[in-house]
Amino acid sequence: MVTQVECLKKLTTVVCDTGDFNAIKKFAPQDATTNPSLIYKAAMMEEYASVVDEAVAYGDGDVSVTMDKLAVAFGTEITKIVPGYVSTEVDARLSFDTDATIAKALELIKMYEEVGIKKERILIKIAATWEGIQAAKVLEQFGITCNLTLIFSIAQAIACAEAGCTLISPFVGRIMDWYKKSQGVEGYAPAEDPGVMSVTAIFNYYKKHGHDTIVMGASFRNTDEITELAGCDRLTISPPLLDQLSSTQGNLPLKLDAEKAKSMDIPKIDMTENTFRWMMNEDPMATEKVAEGIRGFAKDIVKLEQIVQDKINAKNKKRRTR
Repeated sequence: MVTQVECLKKLTTVVCDTGDFNAIKKFAPQDATTNPSLIYKAAMMEEYASVVDEAVAYGDGDVSVTMDKLAVAFGTEITKIVPGYVSTEVDARLSFDTDATIAKALELIKMYEEVGIKKERILIKIAATWEGIQAAKVLEQFGITCNLTLIFSIAQAIACAEAGCTLISPFVGRIMDWYKKSQGVEGYAPAEDPGVMSVTAIFNYYKKHGHDTIVMGASFRNTDEITELAGCDRLTISPPLLDQLSSTQGNLPLKLDAEKAKSMDIPKIDMTENTFRWMMNEDPMATEKVAEGIRGFAKDIVKLEQIVQDKINAKNKKRRTR
């Protein structure tokens, strides 16, 4: 009998959502994704102290440069493990600044090229605000592939596709969290999970209207959400949930079918900035969760900056006492 993760890999490209190299090696995914929260957790692990120390040495007292190098250092190690894409996220505090996002992305790509990693291996991860999507549009024209994250709305997904983004990360579990709280319920049947329904709607829209942007479901709370999206282009899954899928036997049916989606009656929406902002305004869940996600990533960036600053201070103190 095969395991669920083996079955899933036949239907969907499986991606590992972690900054932990050992976890990535264990599951042998095609791609890997990181974010500031995952990098922060990994940076706190003793086994990765040398990665942090090397980034501090490279930054030579500059916290911003050190932070970029740290993200690139983790990404570089991950490229040695996975054969496909590695996602590296732009500072969430730039989420409403198109020009600054473009500049930061170019700096990250330059750092990767310094260590021999071609830009084709990297997905620059950007929050899917209107400003972030416009930054991604420019970067894609430069040949820099982008992963637009914190997708909670079909409006965001359509805007990303029309901008030519390589990949989007629509969230599942965080949508379910919002609706559980809003509706005062304990949970949902897998097919009725609002997060599952959101990703399904985005997938079907893309396939119906011929968009090439990759749909990668993210942010899962349980394995039912994952198996209900079997057939999605990609699914990025945390190590604990990959463990569960690896220890559960049984076949998985195809749930998302690109061919069937082509015959569905799904109206096309032409996405302008006004339409985008109005649709987001009319969706309190998406509006709240995007803002919350950006705040959360920014908070972890600040915590990681403090770790970096402490190491810089310790290094400078050691220099002075020599």
